[in-house]
Parts: sequence; structure tokens; C-alpha cells
Amino acid sequence: MTTTARLVATDAATHPAPAHLDALEAESVHIFREVAGEFERPVILFSGGKDSILMLHLALKAFAPAPVPFPLLHVDTGHNFPEVLEYRDRTVAKYGLRLHVASVQDYIDAGTLRERPDGTRNPLQTVPLTEAIQQHRFDAVFGGGRRDEEKARAKERVFSLRDEFSQWDPRRQRPELWQLYNGRHAPGEHVRVFPISNWTELDVWQYIAREGIELPGIYFAHERSVFKRSGMWLTSGAWGGPAESERVETRLVRYRTVGDMSCTGAVDSDATSLAAVIAEIASSRLTERGATRADDKLSEAAMEDRKREGYF
Repeated sequence: MTTTARLVATDAATHPAPAHLDALEAESVHIFREVAGEFERPVILFSGGKDSILMLHLALKAFAPAPVPFPLLHVDTGHNFPEVLEYRDRTVAKYGLRLHVASVQDYIDAGTLRERPDGTRNPLQTVPLTEAIQQHRFDAVFGGGRRDEEKARAKERVFSLRDEFSQWDPRRQRPELWQLYNGRHAPGEHVRVFPISNWTELDVWQYIAREGIELPGIYFAHERSVFKRSGMWLTSGAWGGPAESERVETRLVRYRTVGDMSCTGAVDSDATSLAAVIAEIASSRLTERGATRADDKLSEAAMEDRKREGYF
């Protein structure tokens, strides 16, 4: 058992989670089973980040003792954190899962996509994602978006219809009264499904503690070489940081959310256990994306613009 796994197991035993997590779990399990019965070719987006780890855990519960009946898909920017990629591959092997990887670097090498001046590749994920969906004919795509993360995600339904170009039109949102989900779609269209849409960041961490779910160590406080840019602590890397004027220093930090290294900031923290992380989040007044994701700060409607184009 790894050090992180031991910390998780200890916290799960000493810090029981609130009872409302049972209702959230039941809702998510219901959504997974509903999709399995209604669609032909679902897929789960899985990056090795905490929300996709939670989704996979819920999927394993939904279909146990049978295996998860659909594959995983990861859009690899080429600038992902090594700790997270190692966790992704180890988890896939552990559960005998099928993993499709759509590589942003392959599209750059082919000349289909061009590097951005700021070095971030998060906005470049849309084309590899939508083409992977079309290539494999996925008709339902599970994502780990939550309504508390960002205002554009708060507008989206659990079943979110996408057109033949993978684009999202808020005017085509369907009512979801009494947890009744409408998965009807025309040929070429597909549905994005958000089984943890109603969870909060605090719910996620409390459930992780209750279930004893192992996470990459990057989510807990550790010493890391970072530099300050746009008010965030970023990790040095081949993506283009730091500049000559940006000073690298070693700090005790952790990550609340994990994406492309070029746009995901760390936060100063001494939270080395689940209990400490939960206490830290409970006292925070900033959402995880609002505090640590530069790609959401490009404009007031940055996330909604990307979602309209096909991003999650």
C-alpha cells in the first residue's frame, strides 16, 4: 500500500462522511445504469484527476461484480503532470480497463493544431476530443463536470445534447424533472453525461475519505519548484515557463484541480491528509477552478465559449 493509500484508509476510518453522500452516490449510480441501458457506445473521460477518479469509482460500484461495460478516453495535452499520468496507467492496468488516448501533440505534429503563444494546450483539446468521439462512434460521453465549479457548467443538464459537430447549444437543454433523462439524439449527435453534476468539491473530498479512494499525491501538500504568474504558482516545464523575469522557488503546495501544467496553479497548503484537505476546502471562498485555472480567466465567458465549440 502506498503512503497516499495509507493516509486515505486512516482518514476514512476516523472521519465518517455526512449521510447526504448516500443520496449523491445513488443518483450517480442510477445515471451510469441509465446510460448503459439506453446507449450503445458510451465512454468515460478519464484523466487521473480526482473527479474522473470519483466517476470511475462510481462506475465500478454501479456494475459490480461485473466489469465496467465501456472504455475510457483521455485527451492528453502532452503537458500533463507525470504523477497523474502514472496514476492513470496504473489504474487502467489494475481494473483491466480499455483506454483510448487522443494526443494533442499528434495534432500539432501533423499541422492540424498550432501552439498558442501562452503555451497552454487546454483550449487545444477540443479537436482531438471531438474527432475521437466521431472516430469511435461514441454516443454517450461521461464527464466529471460539476455545477459548483463554474457558471457555464452550472447551466448544463445531466444529459447534455451535442450536435453532429459536438457543439453545445444552451437553447436545446431538456427538462430533467424527477430524475427522468432524455437521451434521444439524431444520427451523428451524441450526449455528454455528467453523473457528478450535483456534487460539490467538498462532497467529492468527503466521499473520497469515506470510501478510502486512493489519489495521486499531487493533491496533498508537498514541496515543489514553482514560479508566480498571473497570481498563480505554476510548475516549470517544457511548455514555456518560467520566463527570465520569473523567479523559481521551492514551496509547500498542493493542487485542488489538475489539468494542463501551463494553466493549472498550485495553492500554498500544509494539508497532507484528507482531514486537513477537507478542513481547508470547507473554509475556502473560491471555487477550485476560479482559484487555480488560468484558462477560465481568458474572458468572462471563456468556459461557455469552449463548451459551445465541443469542449467539456
